Amino acid sequence: MAGLRRAEVAQLAGVSVEYYSRLERGNLTGVSDSVLDALARALRLDEAERAHLYDLARAAGPAARKRRRPPPQGVRANVQRLLDAMTEAPAVVMNGRTDALAANQLGRALFVPVYAGPSRPPNFARFTFLDSRARDFWGDWDRIADDTVEMLRAQAGRDPYDRALTDLIGELSTRSEEFRTRWAAHDVRLHRTGIKHFRHPVIGELHLTFEVMDLATDEGLSLVAYGTEPGTASEDGLRLLASWSATQAQDADANRS
Repeated sequence: MAGLRRAEVAQLAGVSVEYYSRLERGNLTGVSDSVLDALARALRLDEAERAHLYDLARAAGPAARKRRRPPPQGVRANVQRLLDAMTEAPAVVMNGRTDALAANQLGRALFVPVYAGPSRPPNFARFTFLDSRARDFWGDWDRIADDTVEMLRAQAGRDPYDRALTDLIGELSTRSEEFRTRWAAHDVRLHRTGIKHFRHPVIGELHLTFEVMDLATDEGLSLVAYGTEPGTASEDGLRLLASWSATQAQDADANRS
C-alpha cells in the first residue's frame, strides 16, 4: 500500500517487523497461507498481485524444484480443429512466454508481421521489443509493451525454473532498454479482456476486442480470440482481412501445386 512504512505493514499483517523484512527481501520459504492472506490484505493487493505473491511462495517451497510437466510445445489436434472452425474471428493459442503455438487462418493474417519474423515459434514479446515493425503495428505500443512485461513477470512467478523463459528474459534485458526498465518495475497484471489497436500493413487501422480463455486440459496455454463491435469500421476491416487472407491461402496452394 502506498505511503505505509514497513512497521505499519507488519502491524497490519500481524507479523514482526523483522519477519516482514525477511519477506520483503524475497525469502518466502515456509510462509503459511494465513500470513500470505494477511499480507495481501495489508498491502491491498489486486487479484494478479495476490496470485503472484502465492506463486513466489510456492516457488520458494521445498517441492518447487520438482518440476511440473514441461510446458507444451504445440497444441493438440482437437485444439487446432477448434481454431480452424473459427472462421470469422482471429484466434491464437499462446503459452506464458508469449509464444504463438497455433493460430487459425485469420489469426495468422492479423499477426502477419509477427509470423514474418525469424523467431520460431513466433514470440510476441520478442516481436514487441526487438522488431522495428512493432511500433508501427501496435497502435498503442507503450501499453502493449507494459502488458507484455507484466505477463512475463507473472509467468516468471508461476514457473521460475523454466529455462526457455529465463533465456527470453535475459535476451530481452540485454537487447532492449525499454524492456529492461519495465522489468525492473516488478509489475504484474492479469490481461483477460479489453481492446487492442492495430495498424495492419495491408488493412490499416483495426480496433479489436479480445478475450483470453485458459485451456483447462493444457496447463499454461490460453486461447486468445479477437472480435469487433458491430457496425464499426473495424468490422468492415475484419471482413477485408478475411478476404485478403483467403486470397493469400489460395495463392500459396497454387504455388505448391
